[in-house]
Amino acid sequence: MEGVHLEILPQPDDTTCGPTCLHAVYQYFNDHVSLNQVIEECPTLEEGGTLAPLLGWHALGRGYQAVSYSYNLRVFDPTWFVLSPEQMIDKLQAQLAAKKDAKVQRASRAYLQFLRRGGIVKMEDLSRTLIRKYLTRSIPILAGLSSTYLYRAPREFGPKYDDDDIRGVPSGHFVVLCDYNRETKMVRVADPYLPNPLAPEDNYYLVNVDRVVGAILLGILTDDAHLLIIQPK
Repeated sequence: MEGVHLEILPQPDDTTCGPTCLHAVYQYFNDHVSLNQVIEECPTLEEGGTLAPLLGWHALGRGYQAVSYSYNLRVFDPTWFVLSPEQMIDKLQAQLAAKKDAKVQRASRAYLQFLRRGGIVKMEDLSRTLIRKYLTRSIPILAGLSSTYLYRAPREFGPKYDDDDIRGVPSGHFVVLCDYNRETKMVRVADPYLPNPLAPEDNYYLVNVDRVVGAILLGILTDDAHLLIIQPK
């Protein structure tokens, strides 16, 4: 295996996976802020949870550099990725005026906050090579993905996220990718959700890289199709 070895805590509730993953990355870089502080300071959505650019916004505020690889075509037109950050901000502002969809509006605003604080947004083919690029340099990858696809779990319904294969909808989630084995094509995942279907008694498990790639891309259904790379400056 090639990559990083970090400690991740169980998330305190169903909606704090993002801040819990961010806290694990901070701890890995010897930034010993408490999990409660990260949860309190990270912006949240009305229904709970957060978005990757808001996690990146928090990291930028603590002096890190942050790069978001976004695969969310509801928010970003592919032609925007050759633009400067200033030009991308202009495009997002124009999109806010043109599209009234609530989810597009909130994601666009989140990325505006991220870019204005100095974040970088990229698009690059989501591949084993991209994942390995960071893990071989001992840089953890905070990934927003579809837990429904990753876990092969029932879709969820209602305020308590009950399993419901008829009325349910896909669920998003955050995990940290830690290691990658080039021979077995397996990724080691640090998952704050415990117990989870892939590791009922542990926060760590191995899963095939192709399944991880699929889960990340299908995260577009919940505005979670992201890789977030956070490093000290």
